[in-house]
Amino acid sequence: MKQLVVAAVIATLLAPLVANAVQAGPISRACLSSGRKAATFNLCNCIQSVADAALTRADQRLAARFFRDPHQAQEVRQSDRASHEAFWKRYKLFGAQAEAACRGY
Repeated sequence: MKQLVVAAVIATLLAPLVANAVQAGPISRACLSSGRKAATFNLCNCIQSVADAALTRADQRLAARFFRDPHQAQEVRQSDRASHEAFWKRYKLFGAQAEAACRGY
């Protein structure tokens, strides 16, 4: 009986962590897997929260690629495609918002 109670308490404590990991968006996952020292769980989740408010899921998937291949950001920024120009405007706004909102992490 004691083991069952301990298991229930542990499950209750771990549930929010598992839920956060499952709900992590593309920006958060890319941030955490980037290998950068500053890429903490809290910072990456903060950036993801801003992304959820500022970018579409498609925008987030494109932006997440920049973590793996920074040169792709340059390609999109310099692209002549109207869709890339519109994305870049949204992405710059997102970057400014994320910097302001996540500064303390």
